[in-house]
Amino acid sequence: MTAINLATDLTPFPDHTQLPESNGTFVKNWQEHPQSILLTDSITPVLKKLHPDAQYCIGQDLGIYWRLTDPPERGAEAPDWFYVPNVPPLLDGITRRSYVLWREFIAPLIVLEFVSGNGNEERDKTPWTGKFWIYEQVIRPAFYGIYEVKKSCVEVYHLIEGQYQLLAANERGHYLIAPLGVELGIWHGEYQNAELPWLRWWDLQGNLLLTGEERADRLAAQLRSLGIEPEA
Repeated sequence: MTAINLATDLTPFPDHTQLPESNGTFVKNWQEHPQSILLTDSITPVLKKLHPDAQYCIGQDLGIYWRLTDPPERGAEAPDWFYVPNVPPLLDGITRRSYVLWREFIAPLIVLEFVSGNGNEERDKTPWTGKFWIYEQVIRPAFYGIYEVKKSCVEVYHLIEGQYQLLAANERGHYLIAPLGVELGIWHGEYQNAELPWLRWWDLQGNLLLTGEERADRLAAQLRSLGIEPEA
């Protein structure tokens, strides 16, 4: 289906600098910010290899505008985390304030939602208003993940022939995100002084993708094992 009828002249359609970047509400889940940082930090080395030209963007609580409404915010969904390949990280030298589908046309490869309630909002299939329906039928990311920290689980859906199919976990309990060459799953450990089930990436061999701090700590430990004291 076609959700947006694009005119030849795009002038009447606002861009990311003309649309609201926030609805003014508080973040619903205190864990959203560190969880987003964890995902971005650990996947960055993979994305740099996939995009040597640096043409990709990551959104964290950033609005994806898919239709014009009054007020404008009604025409947007703001995933907790998403990744779009083959688009510039900046637009005309300006940091993105939103991601506007009618200007760029490239759907995110993966969208992740962090559940703060009972999960009904993230699974709502009501046409034109339900979050699941909007992702599946309009925004159409190839992968949609619903992460529930209270249940220590994540559901991952793959868009196949226009509909989301629930993926089965592999033998490690992870979900393959083939275009990225990574797996997504739950990691139980401490991050930013909180012992929680965190959403994390692994490589295809089952090795956890580390954050910059974790890589530095591992290198320091290796140096000490060789009798070399790392520089402060």
